[in-house]
Amino acid sequence: MQNRWKNLARCLAVSGFAIVFPACNSQPVASGHSSSAPVEVRVARVANREVRRVVESVGTLFPFEEAIISAEVDGPVEKVEVDLGDRVARGQLMVQISDEEQQYLVAQTEAQLWQALERLGLTNENDKVADIRATPEVRRAQADLGDAEQRFHRVRDLAQQGIGSQQALDEAQARLQSLQAAYDSTLNQTRNLIREVERSRAMLELQRKKLRDTRVLAPFTANVKERQVTVGQYVRANTPLLTLVKIDPIRLRAEVPERMAPWIKVGQMADVSVEAFANRGFQGKIWRISPTVDQSKRTFLVEALIDNRSEELKPGSYARARVETDRRERIRLAPASAVNYVFGSNKMYVVDNDNTIEARDVKLGDRYGEDVEIIEGVDAGETVATTQVSRLDTGYKVKVMSAPPRMESD
Repeated sequence: MQNRWKNLARCLAVSGFAIVFPACNSQPVASGHSSSAPVEVRVARVANREVRRVVESVGTLFPFEEAIISAEVDGPVEKVEVDLGDRVARGQLMVQISDEEQQYLVAQTEAQLWQALERLGLTNENDKVADIRATPEVRRAQADLGDAEQRFHRVRDLAQQGIGSQQALDEAQARLQSLQAAYDSTLNQTRNLIREVERSRAMLELQRKKLRDTRVLAPFTANVKERQVTVGQYVRANTPLLTLVKIDPIRLRAEVPERMAPWIKVGQMADVSVEAFANRGFQGKIWRISPTVDQSKRTFLVEALIDNRSEELKPGSYARARVETDRRERIRLAPASAVNYVFGSNKMYVVDNDNTIEARDVKLGDRYGEDVEIIEGVDAGETVATTQVSRLDTGYKVKVMSAPPRMESD
């Protein structure tokens, strides 16, 4: 009786609660998992195997070309021939801007050009002066100068014979000098007129270009991504009208870790998959590789071209790319089912000779089908559990359901 009250006093001193009374008479329970039944697992042996390195990445599809088509002249919009989703061919009329003002400007510039051409004695818009002395104004000035020279020589001869007066000689000499200056001035004016003709020609070509620019044509075969103009809208130069995209071929832009830089080369083929076509694959070819690495992500950009004649693939879509490289290496592989992600780390559970578990942190590499590359944590030849991994931890006992499969190993 006394021993019973002593036990009761000890229980009250430890817990202070009446509900612990029954436990005070219980037998102590062993800690850990040793008293539980072994966990039944299947296992596999980590093996070394030679593989061809594969680069897998995710990226986004982009159009091969994208252009915002803007107005180049001012004026009201008279016609809009295309809309969202339409396919346009190169040179096709898309938007017509009123050309009335441009036609008037062309006529005005043409009149100015013809006025200058006639002064030079030219009869064709594209004619040029071969010899400046053959132009009408220069010929007239040259004729006047020649007449003055002849008169001066006659008067000088008469003066030398004593027949002519000195006054007549002085007047003839002054007239000759005046007409010589007029001739030189006419040459300079004609040269300036020739330059004016060239300037007028350039202005006329510019005005004609502006007249042509009232017809907004497709610069390449493409699809209309966005329409930003309506009939009747007054637009100015650089006002966006339409956005065009060329999606055949289509570009896949993906990021690749910097350590894989030696594996990627221009011309390699890539297997591409998109969520919209889960049961189909597409082929692409690498055609651009960025020369720099993003310092924040430690990746570099790779672009692949994908044939898209059916235009099923759409820019902006998410895509996966898989590139088989020429690099071959011998690596450690284990079934991916042996990996358990726990609190931010990957773990594998090694089974020792007495069927006891040792949990290890592992560093993983690439995926190869049902297997995964082991970079650190487990050695080739060791046996790991491939089932029930979420129930395992260091010290647990297991029961192996099958012998480890035979795999190539060093």
